[in-house]
Amino acid sequence: MTQIKIYGRRDVWADRRREVSDTLHECLTEVWRLPEDKRFHRFLLLDAEDLLCPQRSERYLIVEIVCFTGRTDEAKRDLIRTLFARAQERLDLPAADLEIVIIESPQVNWGIRGLPGDELTLTYPVSV
Repeated sequence: MTQIKIYGRRDVWADRRREVSDTLHECLTEVWRLPEDKRFHRFLLLDAEDLLCPQRSERYLIVEIVCFTGRTDEAKRDLIRTLFARAQERLDLPAADLEIVIIESPQVNWGIRGLPGDELTLTYPVSV
């Protein structure tokens, strides 16, 4: 299971939500082999005065990836590298204006479709 939270300025990113979501999901399906239908993205867009980041431009974007534990360090590095490259390529977003954090939680800490996460049968690998 993977859920994404995207933080940025409303005036910059509101009209580009789909483009951002598509870019992120493409990276996750390619690198972590998530199924195409496993897209859980939440946009938390803020007014300019509510996102203070003096050393970044108005295009600053924070991407939080909340997921099950189990992926290797190399899989996490590969995803981060791919996200930086695609954000530059597809969103014209320089590396200085993108921050990525991967937050892992044991499967047992999740409740999905009426079950604890460690009792789910997944259709994709978590230990990539």
